[in-house]
Amino acid sequence: MQLIDPAKAYKQEQPEFGNAMRKHFALDPSYINLNHGSYGTTPRPVLQAVSELTTRIEANPDLFHRVEFKPLLVESRKQVAALIGAKTDEVVLVSNASMGVNAVLRNFEWEEGDIIFSFTTTYGSVSRTVQSIADVSPHPTASVIALNFPTTHEEILKGFKEHIQATPAKPNKKRVAVIDSIVSNPGALLPWKEMVAICKEEDVWSVIDAAHSIGQEVGLNLTEIGPDFWISNCHKWLYAKRSCAVLYVPERNQHIIKTSIPTSAAYISPAKRTGPNFVAQFEWNGTIDYAPYLTVVDALEFREWLGGEEKINEYCHNLAIKGGQALAKVLGTHVLDPEGHLTLNMVNVALPLPGSLPENLATNASIRNGMLNKKAYSAHFRHNGVWYTRCSAQVWNEVSDFENLGKKWLEVCADVKKEFGVSDDK
Repeated sequence: MQLIDPAKAYKQEQPEFGNAMRKHFALDPSYINLNHGSYGTTPRPVLQAVSELTTRIEANPDLFHRVEFKPLLVESRKQVAALIGAKTDEVVLVSNASMGVNAVLRNFEWEEGDIIFSFTTTYGSVSRTVQSIADVSPHPTASVIALNFPTTHEEILKGFKEHIQATPAKPNKKRVAVIDSIVSNPGALLPWKEMVAICKEEDVWSVIDAAHSIGQEVGLNLTEIGPDFWISNCHKWLYAKRSCAVLYVPERNQHIIKTSIPTSAAYISPAKRTGPNFVAQFEWNGTIDYAPYLTVVDALEFREWLGGEEKINEYCHNLAIKGGQALAKVLGTHVLDPEGHLTLNMVNVALPLPGSLPENLATNASIRNGMLNKKAYSAHFRHNGVWYTRCSAQVWNEVSDFENLGKKWLEVCADVKKEFGVSDDK
């Protein structure tokens, strides 16, 4: 009689999407989680795999780290590379997307007159990274492109190309564009593949902050799309244990990444290199908990049991559309992207808060605490004069979750307006 591995026991069942799926995650049964996009939510089988691997590591740390570790890391990189259409040795794992973006931007040899493009919607830490590079010698120029929603892909492409062309490169200087594949707030899909093509036409380096892409964008083939650099969090939509991200650097650009961050003992001065030094530096650049990196394979196995990438994302996308409409009805507001052209699995719905309410530490804390005290959460932000909530649809959610969330948002918004002495916009 063959014994069933407890970590794989879930495979004896048929997956059922909706609230029945909650048992496969460690969520508090009373918590309405529509904020998967911020931190990810690890399935129980992956948590079990992490626990077992941790026990294995602690049983003989020297054996594991000196002998057993590397083949497991290679296998994780191999499977992630296959998912995104890349070669294994074009892919390394890092702690998160911000770290990956920093590894790229801080390896460029900046000169006065160079230009770094970002957007008004660029993720906070990435935006600040660009500014911090511009703030120190030799002071490359930070050029920020305005991006306001609602909008269309056509308008985004037009505005991007016009800005690039209106900001030409100086002689023998470089231009680098940091582009979101999916904006964090609002949670909206950008036409990033077409933007990569524009970068090629205009001789601009493309750095794609794809924090929300892997596990949410289906059928990626980075070899065909051809970004210069691409970074995505595995612990968000791919179900890996936080934190873990993939950094893709095609072979043609690996000379740019002269050092990992922090610098590895495997670092070789560029002048002395006789072959590639990219992968080796990211295999070991300091002692950390590598369990999240090594159990990406378990996350992919769990997703395969669910039915694969297309099935998962078809459910989540359809739920985001229907759930967003249901939430807007409860709130008496509107969906930011009613046609759904910029919506994958995150939907943005206006909150019943006046645009005159400022977004600051006090208002954000009041809103945050109000929702957490009601054991429910979806991200909130103010954009283009309107307050929104961003809801992340997942396989354990149903439309009723959006409706119940809406009732809690109504209570919190009423409390916030009373606390700050504001009334609805007329």
